[in-house]
Amino acid sequence: MTSVSPRIARRIVLAGVAAAIAPATVARAQRLPVRVIDRTRLEPEFAGRDVHFIACDLASGEEIVLSGSDTDSRHTPWSTFKIPNLLIALETAIARDLDSHRRWDRVRYPAASYWPDDWRRDQTLRTAFERSAVWYFRDLAREVGTARYRDILARWRYGNAVVPDGSDDFWLNRTLMVSPREQAEFLSALLSGNLGVSRSSLDALAAASGSGRAEGASLHGKTGAGPVVAGRFDGAFEGWYSGFVLRDGAAPVTFSLFTTAPTFAALRSFRREASIRLLREAGSLRGAVDA
Repeated sequence: MTSVSPRIARRIVLAGVAAAIAPATVARAQRLPVRVIDRTRLEPEFAGRDVHFIACDLASGEEIVLSGSDTDSRHTPWSTFKIPNLLIALETAIARDLDSHRRWDRVRYPAASYWPDDWRRDQTLRTAFERSAVWYFRDLAREVGTARYRDILARWRYGNAVVPDGSDDFWLNRTLMVSPREQAEFLSALLSGNLGVSRSSLDALAAASGSGRAEGASLHGKTGAGPVVAGRFDGAFEGWYSGFVLRDGAAPVTFSLFTTAPTFAALRSFRREASIRLLREAGSLRGAVDA
């Protein structure tokens, strides 16, 4: 089993203390204290993009929201669903650990024209997560099955928890839908220990999702993107960056950013860069983030 360092694991455990302060399963009528980031100062950096951002500080019990954000409308999760999918695979023992290997079945999952080269090969759970190799997670989904997905997603309060019978791509076809708030609250419940996910699965997620180190903290996240109009890969795209910040000596911060752009190229690096900028504004990250 590949695991994170004891230092990172201790920061995950710290989130358990925060469960009593800011439980992510709090009723929607009982909103947490909200701190607002002023959008007007950041508009030149956003260059006209539609950006929606929410973070949950498990130490202070605050929500941090970019002004003008719609945090409650639901969207297709795209590849951000690989966070719960990785956990489900591990918790159901369908994947043993991050090294769980699968051969690419070229007949069942023929390569599409837009597939990058690193999808067109065998994968482990770790490489499939890091490369967003869709076929690997579709293969997992066939083994997890509809009933287990529905049960787990409902218990985890992940979006609308809709999974059609027999579907192996429900997170990509506008069936399963989730809001930025629900993404952040799911991660808060996860790191607060409210979902009953094992320590080994949390370790695996932290190891696979690492996205850089900053001063006294590490950034973890998963991007996701898809065309605004189904099948129009040459047009406008919508996308996510959702994850968490593990901080030395403090409970984590969870976050989710949703945005749109005229092309995928305009979206690709912007999601993570904008999230880092907003996390700095929130005081959740300090200094440069090393890739």
